Amino acid sequence: MNSSHKISLLLLSGWFATLAPAAPTGVSPSFRESTEWCDIWIAQADQTGLPRVLLIGDSITRGYYHEVANRLAGKAYVAQLATSAFLSDPMLLKEVTLMLDSMTFDVIQFNNGMHGWQHSEEEYRRAFPQLVETIRKHAPRAKLIWATTTPLKDSTPAKPGEERPSDERIAARNAIAREIVTAQNIPTDDLYQLMAGHPEYHSDNIHFNAQGISVQADQIAAEIQKLLKP
Repeated sequence: MNSSHKISLLLLSGWFATLAPAAPTGVSPSFRESTEWCDIWIAQADQTGLPRVLLIGDSITRGYYHEVANRLAGKAYVAQLATSAFLSDPMLLKEVTLMLDSMTFDVIQFNNGMHGWQHSEEEYRRAFPQLVETIRKHAPRAKLIWATTTPLKDSTPAKPGEERPSDERIAARNAIAREIVTAQNIPTDDLYQLMAGHPEYHSDNIHFNAQGISVQADQIAAEIQKLLKP
């Protein structure tokens, strides 16, 4: 078992140990999705000498993680925290806290926007600052970059109160996030515009194929390199 596997298992063990006792908190089942998951991966966990980069996101982030790591090889060690937890789910902040307290990161790219469609965009606005505050508290020296949520391959406008993804709702969440991060001088990696108008990049309505992932990884690696120390 290599060091990446070891640290991942240790983190997940700690995650379960930390979060399991908190399960009976009165959170309504309607607050959750049908399946909740968290994927932590830290490469070169036993090595020093290069800056550390963390990618926080969901299954889109998990899709491009390895390609970004490949492009930054020799320049940075890259880790991921991919999760289904929505902004206002207290589980998300616990996962982020666990990750940031376990390792020091120099650059953190973060995203949240493709889950939690049972929650309104107004709730998204109220909860977003808590994610930023948590990252800043537990990684005070890290340089941050916000990644916009990517578009769907095929999308029709959601009806008022409809609990499903649509480009209309994704754009609304991106606008809220951009407003908040701009006010805090956090740069934006605009993956939405990069993928918009390119259905050939998709493997399904949400996720991306090898071509789309490669295009994303090129831009992400370039944006992160701007923040890495020489």
